[in-house]
Amino acid sequence: MDKIREQLRNPLISAITGFVIGLIIGLPVLGWGLWPVKWVNADPSQLRDDFKQEYLCLVIDSYARKGDTAIAMQRFEALGESGGSLLDSLKPGTCNLSEGDINSFRALVMGPTVPLPGETVVPTQPPAAGGGSRLGLVILLCLVTLGVGAGLVYLLVLRKRPVKTESPAGVAQDLNRQAERTDYAAEGQEAPINQFMTTYVMGDDLYDDSFSIDSPTGEFLGECGVGISETIGVGDPKKVTAFEVWLFDKNDIQTVTKVLMSPHAFNDPAIRQRLESKGEPVEVAKDRRVLLETATLQLEARVVDVSLGGGALPENSYFERLTLELAVWPKS
Repeated sequence: MDKIREQLRNPLISAITGFVIGLIIGLPVLGWGLWPVKWVNADPSQLRDDFKQEYLCLVIDSYARKGDTAIAMQRFEALGESGGSLLDSLKPGTCNLSEGDINSFRALVMGPTVPLPGETVVPTQPPAAGGGSRLGLVILLCLVTLGVGAGLVYLLVLRKRPVKTESPAGVAQDLNRQAERTDYAAEGQEAPINQFMTTYVMGDDLYDDSFSIDSPTGEFLGECGVGISETIGVGDPKKVTAFEVWLFDKNDIQTVTKVLMSPHAFNDPAIRQRLESKGEPVEVAKDRRVLLETATLQLEARVVDVSLGGGALPENSYFERLTLELAVWPKS
């Protein structure tokens, strides 16, 4: 019993169990037991084919004995569209009918018929509505049961599913595509040989972006990139307070690094002193341009967009979002 209760705590199993119980109650119990469908007062057109043939034999036999044209046609027409094919399939000897009886009735059906004076055609009684109403009730109960089962599935399973949210790295890629690149030619400068866009979004604790620097002919010249340099506070996600922007030149023995810091970190003597060993500190600001130079390369890092946070920590102490544009030129 305890194992069953433990299984029923699973929302999916509970929903499936409720759905199956609903079907059992809706179909066998209600549909077949308490309110079964019953057909009454059906006309001959609704009979099985072998019973239709037997009915047609009785009609032909009655016509052969009494010769009542109107009643014979009325009874034949009650067979509906299948009457003609049944009549064509009759052969002498079927139901003890002679060839003359069948041909005589066929001539009556195929030729014009005029009701005898004083005779009135009695309309065929339609099937009683009782069976249809019961069938409709059963169908309605089944639909209600299915609706309740679907509602349970939604409440117990689908509604509890966590909403899928885009990862910080995915958001960063979208921001990179939306960011507007600098048109250096319009500013009267030489176009860079390489131009990159990189974005950090809070929650991307493994953020470390790097790019290969190649000449127009495809020759490898070096690398550049941005990575997390320092965090502040505790807990997840990490609160990044400084980034390292670096430039590697294959023709230089030293990698040049500058540390892009939040206003709080830049103005905190302890943090600033600790980060100065990694590179020259620079306070972040929108549209600020940071220049890095090696023996043969020059890199300009432009702050395209920045968003800072504080909350329980000091104001403007960590980055919520940062987009940098890295442009590289060869030094002449």
